[in-house]
Amino acid sequence: MTVIFASPGHARPRLIARLVGEGNLPGDLSETVREAAAASRFTGKGGQVFEAFAPGDGGLMRLAFAGFGKATGPERDAALERAGGALVAKYLTSGETTLGIDFGGSGLSAGEAVSVLLGARLRSWRYDIYRTKLTDEQKPSLTQIVAIGAAEGAEALWQTEAALAEGIEFTRELVTEPANVIYPESFVARCLARFEGTGIEIVVLDKAALEALGMGALLGVAQGSVREARVLALRWKGRAGSRPTAFVGKGVTFDTGGISIKPAAGMEDMKWDMGGAGAVAGAMLTLALRKAAADVIGVVGLVENMPDGNAQRPGDVVTSLSGQTIEVINTDAEGRLVLCDVLTWVQNTYAPATIVDLATLTGAIMVSLGTEYAGMFANDDLLASQLDNAGKASGDKLWRMPLGAAYDKLIDSPIADMKNIGGRFGGSITAAQFLKRYINEGVAWAHLDIAGMVWADKPGATFDKGATGFGVRVLDRYVRDVLEG
Repeated sequence: MTVIFASPGHARPRLIARLVGEGNLPGDLSETVREAAAASRFTGKGGQVFEAFAPGDGGLMRLAFAGFGKATGPERDAALERAGGALVAKYLTSGETTLGIDFGGSGLSAGEAVSVLLGARLRSWRYDIYRTKLTDEQKPSLTQIVAIGAAEGAEALWQTEAALAEGIEFTRELVTEPANVIYPESFVARCLARFEGTGIEIVVLDKAALEALGMGALLGVAQGSVREARVLALRWKGRAGSRPTAFVGKGVTFDTGGISIKPAAGMEDMKWDMGGAGAVAGAMLTLALRKAAADVIGVVGLVENMPDGNAQRPGDVVTSLSGQTIEVINTDAEGRLVLCDVLTWVQNTYAPATIVDLATLTGAIMVSLGTEYAGMFANDDLLASQLDNAGKASGDKLWRMPLGAAYDKLIDSPIADMKNIGGRFGGSITAAQFLKRYINEGVAWAHLDIAGMVWADKPGATFDKGATGFGVRVLDRYVRDVLEG
């Protein structure tokens, strides 16, 4: 979706939209339109869209009104994004190619206008490359938004938000692709192509390099697949002179569960078990495109978890890069095995001051939080507070969960340093407690369990059914507020 900015005198497309606060219909509406709005019970509540027609230059004008309610603060920005998204959801396949949004007289600031445009851009994303039988009525027709009369400074602000949108869209693309298209090697290739010319420094570790390093935990997960494992590191060095921040992502490009195989029903969803890696890649793209003044490393561990004759067995003991040994009780608790080696490697290689990892790690977090929040675990209260604030400001909501030594006994093993899974209870907590054992003293660390957030079974305010792009916004907001602030 292309967004362009125009002055109030710009030639207007046939479809013109205006933003309306609750109970605040524009005073210049004709009596006919006002009566039609009342008959449709349109009052400007958040998410409402009302359409009318009126004569204009050269023919009939199509008028749309999107409500954003009475929200204030961050909730107001979210409501404005929702209004922009609602407009695009209504007109994406309408036959119209251009949507004009008239901000003149709306009273919206430059930042608020940009929120509307961001919501519209994000809601327009679809991935139809495998759909060959769409009718013309099903195909998206809307390709351009013209922002008319937006407040001064909106166009400059939009450049930053457009970079954010590109990162989210790249994450959605990676997560949406089927596992026969995106696997460890092709994930790397897709990133290499997308990051070309951005200034991102790239390191790729192949299977031989991982074996030489001693990443036994990660390689144990990968050994049942013909798709070889990879580790991909992306560094954006937008500021020098301080220890970097690391974002780490779980990239299980398909998860059968291995020998501890998952039920067949719903297993197709496991193509998005690389949602953490996708979020890290998208966030790094955003940082590079907007030239963020921060030193950030994004590292993803990429494997496919399959149950062939060489697959890891329950009861196996593997040695992680850190030297700690792990008794594998359940091969479907594989994400933590991938992450632990990547966490060790990034600390050994880059000595980051702060690490945030993202992973579709446990179904248990969905039992706890549903699909409203990602679970956040942290060893540092300041970092937890910063991420919580970033989540609230960005809309990628987080809910802090507990950590504590009392949970350690649940993953203690009688024959190794630890088991890869605890008992029935506290599954998301014991998974986080496992990862915590791989964080060096003095490193601020947070783990985001995003299992309930990367994929949606129904459309949302700024995304269609499918990949949401969750994680990019909270990471970018953290960089803006903490590293660049």
